[in-house]
Amino acid sequence: MKSKIFKIGLPVLFLGAILTLFSFKPDSKEFQGRAIYFAKSKMELGRWGARMSEAQKKQIKARLKNRLEKTYILDFNKEASLFEEKQKLDAYSGATDSWGKNFARGKQYKNVKDNKLVQSQEFYGKKFLVVDQLEQFNWQMVQETKKIGNYDCFKAVASVPTDNLKWYDFSWSELRRQQEEEESGEEKEEVVEMTTIEAWYTMQIPVRHGPAEFWGLPGLILEVSAGDTVMLCSEIQINPEETVEIIAPDKGKEITKKAYKETIISKMTEMRNNMGRRRG
Repeated sequence: MKSKIFKIGLPVLFLGAILTLFSFKPDSKEFQGRAIYFAKSKMELGRWGARMSEAQKKQIKARLKNRLEKTYILDFNKEASLFEEKQKLDAYSGATDSWGKNFARGKQYKNVKDNKLVQSQEFYGKKFLVVDQLEQFNWQMVQETKKIGNYDCFKAVASVPTDNLKWYDFSWSELRRQQEEEESGEEKEEVVEMTTIEAWYTMQIPVRHGPAEFWGLPGLILEVSAGDTVMLCSEIQINPEETVEIIAPDKGKEITKKAYKETIISKMTEMRNNMGRRRG
């Protein structure tokens, strides 16, 4: 099977390569693609940031560079995809980010035909296998187009509850809100925070895949902005010479997204309480 590699950043793409993109048949059993994404997130320091100098903020951002800038690989065929972070060493310690790993997205399998998500997660040494349905996006098509490299892209937007996108993550503010409710004895009215998503997809690669949780458009998603994170495709390979078997992870305790989030909050609450007892 002949491999085709397309660098997004190249200013010129040969006509023959363009014709190849239009001529491949994603319904073929042999079809496979690979997309490389660069993700960059903004760091919000909140109330702590007001107490810091610009030099301190800069130092913190440098130390957290591995959490704010990541590279991901998306392997896909007609029906399924496998999305995984490309690991790199911490610039300061020369080690991987062990704390951040507890709240990072694990290897993610999506099957758009079966509406199935299978994601491997590791939390403080314990392996979980999150099995659930895919997140549903009510995409609204927008009459805007642009080129990403030499790909003609179309815009779509959607809005979803923020917690639906960050079920594997954790914020101490969640525990603070919980503690305030316990101390006041009153349950505050739940406000559902929403995240607006802006996606750019190309019908030159007519598959319904995309990075992270995002999918469901009539072409591969090359760029997506959600909250404080932007993911941009930098390279596409059609039928790469080194094929990857796109199968779901199968190791770990099976659990749903909701139950996994509850597990994280329960464990972090326990850690907070233990710290409080030691200080007392």
